[in-house]
Amino acid sequence: MLEIDKIRKLVEMMVANDLVELALRDGDVEITLRRPTAHPTDSPIVGSLQSPVLTTTLGPGAMGAPPVLPSQTEDSDAELVEIKSPMVGTFYASPDPDSPPLVHVGSRVAPSSVVCLLEAMKVFSEIKAEIAGTIERILVKNAEAVEYGQALFLVRPA
Repeated sequence: MLEIDKIRKLVEMMVANDLVELALRDGDVEITLRRPTAHPTDSPIVGSLQSPVLTTTLGPGAMGAPPVLPSQTEDSDAELVEIKSPMVGTFYASPDPDSPPLVHVGSRVAPSSVVCLLEAMKVFSEIKAEIAGTIERILVKNAEAVEYGQALFLVRPA
C-alpha cells in the first residue's frame, strides 16, 4: 500500500518537473496522479485508486433536494455550474454523523465555502465550492462512493 507521505512526495516531484500525469503500481494498488489541464474547472493534483468502486449518480431528489418541476426548462439548467469531485472517494455531507450537512439546497456559497468532505484511504479532504452562488441541487447521497470528475452539486452562479 502506498503511504500518504510517499504520494505527497510524488506530487511535489510532479510539480517540480511540470509533469501532467504519473501512474504507479505498488503490489495490487495502482495510483494515477493528474495535474490540471488548461480547463479552469479541472481540479488540482488528483490521486485516483484503480479499484472497483460502485458509483451511482442520483437525480434531483438526492439529499432532500426538491424534484425538478415540469415547468422548469432546460434553459434554466444551462446556467447551472457543476461542482465536481476532484478525486475518487466517499462523499460526506457533514463532518460527522451528528452534525447537519455543510450545505443544503438553497445554501449560498462563496468560492472558499466547504461544501462536503471526501474520504480516500482514511484521509478526509474538504471540498470547496470554488464559485459564488446558490446550491440548486445535490446530486449524491451521504456516504456514497464517487468518481473523479463526477458532479456532486449544481450551483446557480451569483
